[in-house]
Amino acid sequence: MPTLRDIYTHLQNEQGALMHTLRRLVEHETPTDNKAAIDRAQEFLAGEFDALEAQVAVLPQAEAGNQLRVTFNAQAAGPQLTILTHIDTVYPLGTLAEMPYHEDGQLAYGPGIFDMKGGIVIALYALKALRDLAAPLARRVVFVVTSDEETGSHTSRALIEDEARRSDTVLVLEPGVGPHGAIKTWRKGIGGFRLAIKGRAAHAGADPDKGRSAIVEMSHQVLRIHALNNPAKGTSVNVGVLNAGTRSNVVPAEAVAQIDVRVMTTAEWDRIAQTMNGLSPVTPDTTLAVSGALNRPPMERTPAILSRYAVAKELAAQIGYALDETGTGGGSDGNFTAALGIPTLDGLGAVGNGAHSPSEFVTMPALPKRAALIAGLLRTL
Repeated sequence: MPTLRDIYTHLQNEQGALMHTLRRLVEHETPTDNKAAIDRAQEFLAGEFDALEAQVAVLPQAEAGNQLRVTFNAQAAGPQLTILTHIDTVYPLGTLAEMPYHEDGQLAYGPGIFDMKGGIVIALYALKALRDLAAPLARRVVFVVTSDEETGSHTSRALIEDEARRSDTVLVLEPGVGPHGAIKTWRKGIGGFRLAIKGRAAHAGADPDKGRSAIVEMSHQVLRIHALNNPAKGTSVNVGVLNAGTRSNVVPAEAVAQIDVRVMTTAEWDRIAQTMNGLSPVTPDTTLAVSGALNRPPMERTPAILSRYAVAKELAAQIGYALDETGTGGGSDGNFTAALGIPTLDGLGAVGNGAHSPSEFVTMPALPKRAALIAGLLRTL
């Protein structure tokens, strides 16, 4: 049976093939809102998985791009291990012409290469290495490639949660953090609110007393909302967008605020939601309407997650690097699986930087190292 060091050496020797596959995937542009482009990229990936003799299911979607579910060792009994990835990116079709794939020293650049096409290829080559070295999986592994993560996973959430419920561990191949690719053992939950205020319009010069300013009322409410911030508990509440008024000589009758909320725990979300839904007017003859929801529940740092991290840290040490843990205020599909109580390790994907920017890149020598780590986790967890 090959050791993890043997797997790492094999993947280092396969780096040229890995980079070729990564380039081909990056050159399939996949904006979330272009179904045809995503479907073409999923067809390309399906062919890569077919070559590994996996059970490949393309799950058609009416509006979003198709999803991909790939099963390895399907006959194995017991809970499965699920790998989560997404193929969609934030870049519009045609970005590749201005931001082509290219390599410069130890770095490779291209739209979506870091978030998260590098992660897809890392996991693909981890499974390929286990097959090449005749290292059989002891359990069923399900590899999910979704198509709408960047816009909230509205069509893929049910698939993600269904596979998570069949699992005792979920690995998320989102990018790592920092120059050494720390993995994520927690993520903040993400939600938002819309606050709409109605007052009464009036001529600001001739009849100001007849008006009821929605902007004045909004000012009172913004201060109330801002007071909900709690840095000690990791809670941030940001009134990020305000729309109000028509002309400077009109007392404004309407104002609308968009509010972003990030929380470490469900209890903090409940606190924020209770306060927001209980807001009442300060200015007489004005009304408030509050709507909102938690889009991604928090991925809380639990003992079960830390036990999986301990395994990953030990495996990384076997191939010569220290694997740190951290967290982030941004969300991923790991938020959904962790909220179901399924131990989830996130940020196991590429090492690099510049997500969602013209400078997006991955560090090439780290790719076989991360693939070896994934292979080790698939054999060990």
